[in-house]
Amino acid sequence: MSDWTQCPAVERVPGKVSGAWVFAGTRVPVRALFENLEGGATLDQFLDWFPGATRDQALSVLKLAETSLTEAAA
Repeated sequence: MSDWTQCPAVERVPGKVSGAWVFAGTRVPVRALFENLEGGATLDQFLDWFPGATRDQALSVLKLAETSLTEAAA
């Protein structure tokens, strides 16, 4: 499981988007990235649809998820 506290690209603020993990400095939920990618969207489409989230933030989130999955499989 991903430890989002180790990812500076995201934040969780009580009362902001119901306390969901969001891209830092935005109201864009991290879950939106995964839902859109799973739905067939490209990273560029996601970034167009959710202004505020940056490419670097999205790549950091994806890297953490990849690392988490790799560690879980080991």
